[in-house]
Amino acid sequence: MSTTPAADVIASPIDSPLTDAEVRRLRQDFPILGVEVNGHPLAYLDSGATSQRPLAVLDAEREFATTLNAAVHRGAHTLAGEATEVFEDARATVARFIGADEGEIVWTSNATEAVNLVAYGISNASLGRGGAAAERFRIGQGDEIVTTEMEHHANLIPWQELAARTGATLRVIPLDDDGALRLVAAAELIGDRTKFIAVTHVSNVLGVINPVEELVAMARRVGALVLLDACQSAPHLPLDVRALDVDFAVLSGHKMLGPSGIGALYGRRELLEALPPFLTGGSMITTVTTTEAEYLPPPQRFEAGTQRVSQAVALAAAIDYLSAVGMPRIAAHEAAFGRRLVDGLTAIDGVRVLGAGIDLPRVGLASFDVDGIHSHDVGQYLDDLGIAVRVGHHCAQPLHRRLGITSSTRASTYLYTTEDEVDAVIAGVAGAIDFFRRGA
Repeated sequence: MSTTPAADVIASPIDSPLTDAEVRRLRQDFPILGVEVNGHPLAYLDSGATSQRPLAVLDAEREFATTLNAAVHRGAHTLAGEATEVFEDARATVARFIGADEGEIVWTSNATEAVNLVAYGISNASLGRGGAAAERFRIGQGDEIVTTEMEHHANLIPWQELAARTGATLRVIPLDDDGALRLVAAAELIGDRTKFIAVTHVSNVLGVINPVEELVAMARRVGALVLLDACQSAPHLPLDVRALDVDFAVLSGHKMLGPSGIGALYGRRELLEALPPFLTGGSMITTVTTTEAEYLPPPQRFEAGTQRVSQAVALAAAIDYLSAVGMPRIAAHEAAFGRRLVDGLTAIDGVRVLGAGIDLPRVGLASFDVDGIHSHDVGQYLDDLGIAVRVGHHCAQPLHRRLGITSSTRASTYLYTTEDEVDAVIAGVAGAIDFFRRGA
């Protein structure tokens, strides 16, 4: 079973953007990209929500289910041992991909669960669980948690809840009028009372790559811990959690060519060893009596119950596929398309691209508002042309509110997106404006 793309794509220079010919060759690995929608070839520009899966990923999950399916870390029989080995190999693959050790990767159902795992672990530590080792996580009245105004709800609401449970104060780094983080304000917010900072690496609305290194430096000056939401960066950029010096990071498989139902939490080993567990039950214990339990070391300490084994194997196949193409090449491909989207859409009268004025690198994503036309109407018009985009607030209501709108239309690219598809979005938006204004 092959887990890699075509050899001619792999053979190209590792730092060169993907050519259109290479993209079209890669597309042959994605069966869904050959379907028609509303009588038109599908142009899938919604990878920021969920990416499509190549045959290598579909085959990996099916092969596990048909040849190795068994409970991992439990059975003593041969099949269970082989399944466990493949499962742990998948963990090692994720670790290598982000520059971590395999003992620092915890399987979760998705990135949302991963964020909640950390937040509830801190909450449990604040209630006295975990003993002296967990003291570093304890927060309460007078302490502060810092996040930003651009966060996905999954990296905001868990911290709201943690603040409510512990009496800590949640503080929010504001944005300027373009949507960029106000770093001067961040430096003023992050102080001696700051215990934890949660920030997105790439905004799922603006598409900009945030200056994480500067925020981490602010955190280090006051001894705060940092969690990075890497959901929109891990699929699109080379990611090295050690180089970024973050304490925790979360990612989601379905955004990076993998299946749904699988995500991962990275945590520094010494932090995972001290953090009390969130979910408890079977498979994460050493000794249990009717009154108490002793827990396994991480990462198993945080993996209660039956795990997502075939999904983990498929995610590893997805990472192998991405690595074979080359993350620098994917990043260059998307940076070009991000700029193409921004330039093309801003040239249309009445279109406002959110974050267009931010002077930061970006991925291949653009969210926009069309004056006088609801995002749902724009999305429906594009859908009639076979173009799939995302409409709504993208689980980022505070960001939209700060920019003075309630919703937007988002086009997001990936390694299988072609120049023609990007141009079709731009032309489709112009067509939607003409259609609805003539109708008016």
